[in-house]
Amino acid sequence: MRSRSNSGVRLDGYGRLVQQTILRHQDAVTGLLPASADHQDAWVRDNVYSILAVWGLGLAYRKNADRDEDKAKAYELEQSVVKLMQGLLQCMMRQVDKVEAFKYSQSTRDCLHAKYNTHTCATVVGDHEWGHLQMDATSLYLLMLAQMTASGLHIIHSLDEVNFIQNLVFYIEAAYKTADFGIWERGDKTNQGITELNASSVGMAKAALEALDELDLFGAKGGPQSVIWVLSDEVQHCQSILHSMLPRASTSKEVDASVLSVISYPAFAVEDSELVEITKQEIITKLQGRYGCCRFLRDGYRTPKEDPKRLYYEPAELKLFENIECEWPLFWAYLMIDGIFSGNMEQVQEYREALEGVLIKGKNGVHLLPELYSVPPDKVDEEYRNPHTVDRIPMGKLPHMWGQSLYILGCLMAEGFLAPGEIDPLNRRFATVPKPDVVVQVCILAETEEIKAILQKEGINVETVADVYPIRVQPARILSHIYARLGRNKQMCLTGRPYRHMGVLGTSKLYKIRKSIFTFTPQFIDQQQFYLALDNKMIVEMLRTDLSYLCSRWRMTGRPTITFPISHTMLDETSSSVHPTVLAMLQKLQDGYFGGARIQTGKLSEFLTTSCRTHLSFMDPGPEEDTDDEVAQYLDHLLQRTTPQSNLPPTTQRGGLSRFRAAVHTTRDLMSLASKAKDLHVQNVGMYVPSRIFQASQQSVKLLSSLHQHDLDGKSHALYAEMNLPRDEDGNVDCKALVDQLRICPTLQEQADILYMLHILKGPEWHTGLDSEPGPTIKELLTELYVRVGETRQWALIRYVSGILKKKVEALDEACTDLLSHQKHLTVGLPPEPREKTISTPIPYEELVHLIDEASEKNLSVSILTQEIMVYLAMYIRTQPALFAEMFRIRIGLIIQVMATELAHSLCCSAGEATENLMNLSPSDMKSLLYHILSGKEFGVERSVRSVDSSLTTAVSICDMEAVGTTRPERTGLVRLKSEIKQQLDKRRQSLPGSKPLSLQSGDTTLRSSLSAGHTELLGKDSFSRVLEDQGTTDSRQGQWQRRRRLDGALNRVPVGFYQKVWKVLQKCHGLSVEGFVLPSSTTREMTPGEMKFAVHVESVLNRVPQPEYRQLLVEAILVLTMLVDMEVHTIGGIIAVEKILHIANDLFYEEQKALGADEHMLERDPSTGICSLLYDSAPSGRFGTMTYLSKSVALYVYDFLPTDGCSMQ
Repeated sequence: MRSRSNSGVRLDGYGRLVQQTILRHQDAVTGLLPASADHQDAWVRDNVYSILAVWGLGLAYRKNADRDEDKAKAYELEQSVVKLMQGLLQCMMRQVDKVEAFKYSQSTRDCLHAKYNTHTCATVVGDHEWGHLQMDATSLYLLMLAQMTASGLHIIHSLDEVNFIQNLVFYIEAAYKTADFGIWERGDKTNQGITELNASSVGMAKAALEALDELDLFGAKGGPQSVIWVLSDEVQHCQSILHSMLPRASTSKEVDASVLSVISYPAFAVEDSELVEITKQEIITKLQGRYGCCRFLRDGYRTPKEDPKRLYYEPAELKLFENIECEWPLFWAYLMIDGIFSGNMEQVQEYREALEGVLIKGKNGVHLLPELYSVPPDKVDEEYRNPHTVDRIPMGKLPHMWGQSLYILGCLMAEGFLAPGEIDPLNRRFATVPKPDVVVQVCILAETEEIKAILQKEGINVETVADVYPIRVQPARILSHIYARLGRNKQMCLTGRPYRHMGVLGTSKLYKIRKSIFTFTPQFIDQQQFYLALDNKMIVEMLRTDLSYLCSRWRMTGRPTITFPISHTMLDETSSSVHPTVLAMLQKLQDGYFGGARIQTGKLSEFLTTSCRTHLSFMDPGPEEDTDDEVAQYLDHLLQRTTPQSNLPPTTQRGGLSRFRAAVHTTRDLMSLASKAKDLHVQNVGMYVPSRIFQASQQSVKLLSSLHQHDLDGKSHALYAEMNLPRDEDGNVDCKALVDQLRICPTLQEQADILYMLHILKGPEWHTGLDSEPGPTIKELLTELYVRVGETRQWALIRYVSGILKKKVEALDEACTDLLSHQKHLTVGLPPEPREKTISTPIPYEELVHLIDEASEKNLSVSILTQEIMVYLAMYIRTQPALFAEMFRIRIGLIIQVMATELAHSLCCSAGEATENLMNLSPSDMKSLLYHILSGKEFGVERSVRSVDSSLTTAVSICDMEAVGTTRPERTGLVRLKSEIKQQLDKRRQSLPGSKPLSLQSGDTTLRSSLSAGHTELLGKDSFSRVLEDQGTTDSRQGQWQRRRRLDGALNRVPVGFYQKVWKVLQKCHGLSVEGFVLPSSTTREMTPGEMKFAVHVESVLNRVPQPEYRQLLVEAILVLTMLVDMEVHTIGGIIAVEKILHIANDLFYEEQKALGADEHMLERDPSTGICSLLYDSAPSGRFGTMTYLSKSVALYVYDFLPTDGCSMQ
């Protein structure tokens, strides 16, 4: 018999250690491990981590086998691992109904349990008796299942189990938007059962999804049916959310040592090496002590100050745990393994020695790793005074199996028994290695032969959709339907993947389904649903966004391929040539560079060899299915759409008096309908009176001047009584007569108005009897009108009809979730609360739309615009997250208000016209205006006149400022253009025989048939009239600082480090008061300065201020206070009223300016706040800067508390 080698003897030593600390506790029936002798339950996370040492030891024995017994030992160890992983799978499969429910609800009541009975695999506590929702535990199980399968273990034995694992993929793929209880099972650190989004959960889910993608769970013996599929877009969602969070761990924890498992072994989820290093250093500097690392700041677990009788903490109690948090040696094991993977032998040595210093000798001289080290109760005060000086005592589980396992694994690797690649066979450790540049392949297709011919005239040679056969081209939604079949299992009642939109990564692959090759067009081209795809500039913008996203996020083998069809909607109005914007884009694509991406254009057949291709084997016919081409039937079923029959009469193109008579007629009808609504006590009459003509009768959403509701006055009541709707004998509204009027309507606008009335009175399914019985329903007519209006590109009307039809905004809930996942809170509706509603957690689509409608006070256009802007904000946060720096709350109502204000300034027009122009902006211009507001860049506005529907409309578009500060048609040109439009309109009116400008008694509301319906004014008249009057004559720099403050205030933007400074101020006073709302100093006892929860708390107090400029001056006042705190001042008083400081500064400014000879007109005060408008427009620095007056004001306010030793404030 050969003698045992030295390495064999050392391995046997580790074998005994593993046996005595881990394997001897393994249950003989289920294979599960109890947490400790006192805690007999089996936690999923602890079990997976605890078995890693056994798996590692098995691999080491297999590699270093001296004799046959070693191979037998390796097999025995591997089977212990398989038994445990199978045991956990049994526990979860018994809760299959929860997995099915959770895919749709993401609710804490439907989640898998975090711990099970070690001996029976049964549940041990109720759904609500524990913080069960822990995405990282389920993700860790899946990640390790993938790694172990790749290393050669056979854990999964049947296709039912494969289907269950596929459904677990759907369970964790929403981790980026699921608030959970996290790795410590506590959620928010107050331990009150509040879930939050955790970086450790998002990162582990991302790693599990990547590891499982296209992995065969039967290993080398598997076939197409045992492969797991993951959608790359879900992985990238997790990736971008993780990047936006780190180094912060969650809302309530500014740093958490558990993130080590995400930036290093086992997840390796972060691709940016710089971010990995920043996060690691943050953990080491803030959390490391003499015995390990704390879990997070102010962690009360097992500290002497924790009350063991209570599960939760009082918020103010958290301050007691500062500097006495328990230290966990577990994290040194992570850092030791991290050193091995990064090749830093000094780090390995340092942490290995440190761990050996904190190990405890058990029976038979076995080294055990304790759970944590705590401060002895009698030494607490000493530790408060001098942190990290007191000797601590070990507490908790001994050994802590999770830590013990990682320690053994680290030692096996450090001693060379295991190479990094053996416990990471899927090569996750190379996550931070730079990726090669991506070339995006773009295949342009023409929908018809005519379009192909038009493109050829322009020198662009393309194929038609029919030419590329046998490759089939389908819209993205078909791919969503195909993926919905994935993971279905009748026996276990699993329905497969929930139907969700496909992202651009998903549609940029070629798919082999059965015997055919499919390519899918991008999601944004699918214009069945929302009107954004009607705007060609918007389509070009969305393609640019998708291309830049592909370039930065593509990680798959093969190149991404985008199939871009040119349809008839992308032609110009004459349909004889391509729309200029689309043509410019096609030419740029052919040049090989567009939107920051390298492009290769060509034919689909040429791209077959270089593209990323996926064979969707789950669509292959199984033994129990028919052999017919089921997928073809399936696709036919999805694509069968009958062409809609035309029911709406064409708009009459008659000019002259008859046209105006028709307009007056319908106007009367509409007004009398408003009075009808009044008689019936219908709430919110404004909602039922869509046209701009009835401004007086509507509740007006005045965005800037009045913040209270505008009452209906007597004048409008008289107006109601005067008009009459067609009525039948019983005095009810004669809807048939309204339908007759539909036949003679001169404009699409009035058709929309009448259909809206009928929609309100009769509902969408009422048969109109138009041209036949029963005739088309109102909904069908509205849908047809939507298509017609889409062709004319009247955007205000498109938005209006879209609102009536309740068109589903593409991926609105996904847009909302994107913003929330990037740790932004959203508000919809105009300030103040309760009208302005806050959204802080993802909510289902229907609920979200209902909330927006409520906040918009049933105003259709504001509601649809809010939804549109939410979609644009999500686009920007995905591609340009830097625009949102130092913003925690995005207030969409205020952003809409500022957009209207900016237009009013740029066009020098009234509030009503600005609102009108805003609603008439095309989606691409709306997005561009939003960009200019987010970035604070100057922009210009160009007007043009076009004839639509036999009436003139002015189109407004947004363009960038040139270097000299004017747009191409310079300011003078704009004014001239405006007067020309006015002259043209006057001439038209005079040419009509016997007609005079139509006006109603309600004052100055002239009929503008070409202008849109359904939206109230977004600006008030008084607050801007003065500014607008002066606009023409003043220096162009005037108003710049006011604009800057208005933008920053509306966007809730604050200076860098502002919240940390506020935290310091609160430590030296009793609180800050803003408009009667107090931010008490006690918040610092609960929250740490870098905590996001604290920032949100400060925000909520500042957001009580409705005027953005005023809010921004209050921020400046608080900033001056923060400068005081850096001085040696022990206290600066009780509760400090910030607005009082601002008003003292305002009075000082007023007096000084008056003394210098400024007249009353210049020093006019804002009626709502009492602040001089000139102060709003003063630069912060300089002799007359706001900071000068605020500093003096602060000095006066806190004079009694300032040090007297000659300190003076100038």
